[in-house]
Amino acid sequence: MFQIVRKKELNSAVTLMDIQAPFISKKARAGQFIIFRIDEQGERVPLTIAGYDREKGTVTIIFQKVGFATKALGSLNEGDYIRDFVGPLGKPTPVEGKKKVCVVGGGVGCAIALPSAAAFKEAGAEVTVIVGFRSKDIVILEEEFRAVADNLIMMTDDGTYGRHGLVTQPLQEMLEKGETFDEVLAIGPVPMMKFVCKTTEPFGVHTSVSLNPIMVDGTGMCGGCRVTVGGETKFACVDGPEFDGHKVDFAELMSRNSLYRDREAEVSEKHTCRMEAMGKQLIK
Repeated sequence: MFQIVRKKELNSAVTLMDIQAPFISKKARAGQFIIFRIDEQGERVPLTIAGYDREKGTVTIIFQKVGFATKALGSLNEGDYIRDFVGPLGKPTPVEGKKKVCVVGGGVGCAIALPSAAAFKEAGAEVTVIVGFRSKDIVILEEEFRAVADNLIMMTDDGTYGRHGLVTQPLQEMLEKGETFDEVLAIGPVPMMKFVCKTTEPFGVHTSVSLNPIMVDGTGMCGGCRVTVGGETKFACVDGPEFDGHKVDFAELMSRNSLYRDREAEVSEKHTCRMEAMGKQLIK
């Protein structure tokens, strides 16, 4: 069992939690992920590690409450426990030898982009960060990004904060002006990552993306998280989650990610919380 020692609502849909997991925190690195399960009947859900404190023995996760499992996790509070918390899984972000990088984050993907940006900075790189949100009211982690970025560009789709537009716009402008990067790392919605790659490809800038396909066991045995990269089948859980974005088959990735969308909506609509049901019986 793993205890929730801190809970913070970053906006109406996104929650931060610190989980007491000392063995994971000792080995965790930016770019890796965990798989949690709330109880014995719960589904296994992967979440990229958003931070860790080796002294306190905690691992930070940031998640959007969109599906049944993440909504259930979001209903828990400090002091509560979750059944399983496994990791660190996957390969960490390769940060050594990079002198100048650009980290691009979109929406809740910014929670994943932050530790990678910090790792690049700690390794001695000059870090430009571009983050995008739909509107001002869902902006998260701005101060944390300012602490690690040499240049931070905030974008909103509706123009209510920072610059108006998409994250690809300032990236395109910088590249056209002759800005060079050893690495561009894009983390966020799949369409965003796809168009970041389309933006950098004509300039020959190496671009990595962090993928989140359907995943079950996290050890490469189930094959659920397979993605096609450079014409070869890879498994996001053991070969990734970061891959060369210019080689990813994004059409296949988006198709596979939508396979169970209708079923997830059905489960969320029809599910009855066991604890709520027990409470109603006690009231009667």
